[in-house]
Amino acid sequence: PHLAALVLARGGSKGIPLKNIKLLAGVPLIGWVLRAAIDAGVFHSIWVSTDHDEIEKVAKQFGAQVHRRSPEVSQDSSTSLEAITEFLNHHHEVDIVGNIQATSPCLHPSDLIKVADLIQKEGFDSVFSVVRRHQFRWSEVKKGENKMTEPQNLNPAKRYRRQDWPGELYENGSFYFAKRHLIEKGYLQGGKMAYYEMRAEHSVDIDIDIDWPIAEQRVLSFGYFGKEPLKEVKLLVCSIDGCLTNGRIYVTEDHKEMVSYDYRDIVGIDLLKKRGIQVRLISDRDCSKTLSAMQLGCVAKVNVSNKLQVLKDWQEDMGLSWKEVAFLGNEESDVECLKQAGMSGVPADACAAAQKAAGYICKGRGGSGAVREFAEHIFLLLEKVNSSRKQ
Repeated sequence: PHLAALVLARGGSKGIPLKNIKLLAGVPLIGWVLRAAIDAGVFHSIWVSTDHDEIEKVAKQFGAQVHRRSPEVSQDSSTSLEAITEFLNHHHEVDIVGNIQATSPCLHPSDLIKVADLIQKEGFDSVFSVVRRHQFRWSEVKKGENKMTEPQNLNPAKRYRRQDWPGELYENGSFYFAKRHLIEKGYLQGGKMAYYEMRAEHSVDIDIDIDWPIAEQRVLSFGYFGKEPLKEVKLLVCSIDGCLTNGRIYVTEDHKEMVSYDYRDIVGIDLLKKRGIQVRLISDRDCSKTLSAMQLGCVAKVNVSNKLQVLKDWQEDMGLSWKEVAFLGNEESDVECLKQAGMSGVPADACAAAQKAAGYICKGRGGSGAVREFAEHIFLLLEKVNSSRKQ
């Protein structure tokens, strides 16, 4: 049976404009679930249903196909079931739909693999995600009613200790898998049903109970970053023009060049060095006088025609794996380096090709704190590496 992953990503949002592609920990929100779906390796096709050009662009960057949904199912009042039904009407090859919520950025491939087995090998018609919660419920008393609240799932005279109570299962909205015949009858849950219990730390829904800064911390702690385990970064290579500087060159009347940089970036470089991470600089043009004036104390290579070759030479000389190398670039000449490095980033104003190749897109522009921001991102991921080692 053809199992398709389908992420519904409408352009309109009452809360956060274009929320589905807003950067979360340097990655568009929708990118987190698409990465998990692709790496799960269980889907015959992976789709994003959208009505917006920018969302379509990001979806394709992450390797998904795009279904352009009609205006009829793109309204605030439109339901997920209506959008999924329309998708099936256009894709008759699909037998099973795995509807994955874009707002669940801590989803892991291992969860999707197990769910695919439930519906493909064990014969369930629908499977949905739940999380276990230990919350005591009480009946609601509406304003003006002259009555007392009543306990719903506890005896107040004998309250459970958390460790003595298994808790209750709640839908967390991460995904809903269902077979075509069920959806065509108007159901996402029905027939032979099963739930899949997700780990609490992976159950993050920023639509419901979490705000953006907290979600970023949760993703950095519990998100899925790729098939290979993270390693400690030991080398950061930074493109000079457009990353360390804003790319502008000022020429005086006596033909001398001047560039500007942000002191925050210099602090970021110093912090990296103090953590034992080497910082090296690279440029397409000869800017040796500028570097000398900045007095950064970093190894640098200028007037480079092949940045990837220089990066490979440095990586081999230091005896590093690619997972231990980070690269910050911004131009088309940086694309191959961004693809090769284990950790890659670009400033907010990097060219489209560089943004597509990068794993992290800074909020800051080149020459305006992007290096410092990327350094802080590296530090956060190093905390994740150290945490996994302790576990």
